[in-house]
This record gives sequence, structure tokens and C-alpha cells, in this order.
Amino acid sequence: MTSDSRFTPHPLAAVSHALIGPIAIHLPERIETNEDLRREHPDWDLDQIAEKTGILQRPIAAEGETASDLAFQAAEKLFATHRIDRSSIDFVLFCTQTPDYPLPTTSCLLQDRLGLSVNCGALDFNLGCSGYVYGLALADGLIRSGAARQVLLLTAETYSKYIDPDDRSLRTIFGDAAAATLLTAHSEPSLWGFQFGTDGSGADTLLVSDGGARPAADAIRPRHRKRWNSRLYMDGPSLINFTVEAIPRLIDEILAKQQLTQPQIHRFLMHQATRKMLQQMAQRMGVDETRMPIDMEDVGNTVSCTLPILIDRLRKRGDLPAGETNLLVGFGVGLSWAGCLWRDNWPGSQPQPL
Repeated sequence: MTSDSRFTPHPLAAVSHALIGPIAIHLPERIETNEDLRREHPDWDLDQIAEKTGILQRPIAAEGETASDLAFQAAEKLFATHRIDRSSIDFVLFCTQTPDYPLPTTSCLLQDRLGLSVNCGALDFNLGCSGYVYGLALADGLIRSGAARQVLLLTAETYSKYIDPDDRSLRTIFGDAAAATLLTAHSEPSLWGFQFGTDGSGADTLLVSDGGARPAADAIRPRHRKRWNSRLYMDGPSLINFTVEAIPRLIDEILAKQQLTQPQIHRFLMHQATRKMLQQMAQRMGVDETRMPIDMEDVGNTVSCTLPILIDRLRKRGDLPAGETNLLVGFGVGLSWAGCLWRDNWPGSQPQPL
């Protein structure tokens, strides 16, 4: 959609459904490339790492730059590009695992900073790589219930704050980013078949155990010995095993309940964890990799932002035709996972005639 166009909400219907409207992405200015890391750590095999991760560079938040700063910039870009009236926002949902403070709620700070109405609801939720799908479900519920007509879903992460500079495993994977998505009421359903999963027994595979109210002596211990001094710990092999087992099963369950088959799905849009993980999942599912896009080479794993970044890029390439059924899936820290079916019914995502 061009910058001089105005986003107009769909007229109210007897029953409204959430439609994924425009998306805006904001990345920090600083870009850390694998060549930068090679100069800093000549003993790291960056070629082998890039082959496994599929990542060549990552945006990194500046010192003092927080997730809310990134989210603010993404929201401002969304409002300006699509000429969205701030007073039309009924609810702000903010997904992050790197909030500004333990309290107050960061979404409350964003409501004030963005100049939104004081009649606007605001809610933080702490989820990582499954967060975007959870956010879509929350927004859909608010709109279906009549509590909101337009929901601003913000996802923003600065995992780099938790990573030690010498951590070869994590520093080569995670990038910082923010995405702003407008969910608006529409008469036709475009999101359906939501399904969720949780297994808290896997909390020791990906965690930051300090900074909360739990005393250090009682904190969750990492599953294996920590190799680096990062506050963030990740057991990559265990996460891959969980993913390649749980996610194909989740997808089969969603399709079975909706009486669909894999060939009826246009694109399997998955959380962009690493190339190796997604390739193993595609192989396990018997899905051609052209139908399961991998697009993280220049941004890395941006946690709750990977799906909106992927959707935004596919829209710009004209790769989400109207009427086609896609599947959205997020998975990771928690352990937590979620999936749903989606048709891109937003007119602004379709190629415009010349």
C-alpha cells in the first residue's frame, strides 16, 4: 500500500472476525555480520555455523535501546505509512521477553508514548517464538467478543541483551527486531483453527533464570552444563528434537480437525528458528521446502518477530495470493507452541494493477 493511501476499517458486521491488516517492521541500525564475528573471533568456524543456521547477519539493539523503543518505531511506521488514526486503536497487545521493567507493564508505557486513547486497553504477554500466533488468537478473541474493533499487536525482542560476546552458539543466531501488526474487524473469517500446546517440563532448555523474584538458590537449572557466560541458556539439540516431534503432530491435528490435507495448504509459515531445524521439519513432514519458506539470512532468529517479518516479505513479493490457505506455526521457549490457519484477505497485500 502506498504512503498516500488511508487504511479504512471494514464496516461492522453482526459477527466480526480478526483480519491481519498492514504490518510494519523496525530493525536496529547496527548490523552485526558474520565477517564482523570472524574478525573478532578468528577461531570460530563461521562458514560451518552459517550452513547450519542459515544466518549471515543480525540487527543488534544499541546500548540503552530497549524492546519498547523498537516497538515504538514499528508502530509509528505503521501509523504513518498506512495513515491509521491513533484514536481507532482499541487495544494494544505487547509480546516481549525483554520488557523495560518488571513493572509497570510496558504496553502501558507504549500507550502513552504513542499518544493512544486512555480508553485503549493494554496488555503485555511473555511468550517467545510462539508469541505471534498467541497474539493473533488474543486479538481475534477481543474482536469476536466485541471488546475491540482494532487491535495493535506489537512484538519486540532484544535477546542480545542476554548474550555474552564470547557465546559462539547464541550470538550467531539471535537478532533484535520489532513488528507492528494491525488486526481489524472484518465480516469474513481469515484466521481459524487455533491450537496450542505447552510443556513446562522443558523450561530448562531455554531460559534466563535471573532477574525475577525467584531466589538464585531455587532457580531452574539449565538442562546441561553452561558452556558460556550468557544470561540466556539454550539447549539446541533438545529444542530441535522437541520441534521435529511436536510440530508435525500439531499440524496434522489442525488439518484433521478442519478436514484439510497438506496439499491444500499453500504455504507453511513457520517460526524462523534456524535453517537446520526447518529443513529437518520439512523432511519429517514430507513438505517441499518451496512451500516452507526460510528467510532469516539477514535478520537471524528474531523470536516473536519472525512470523510478521516473514509475512511482510512474502506480501511484498506477491507470494500470498488471496483465497489460498496458509498455516502459521510458532514454537520454542516454554516449551510453548501454537498454530492456526490463515487466508490473507487484506486488500493491501495483493498486487495492485498498473
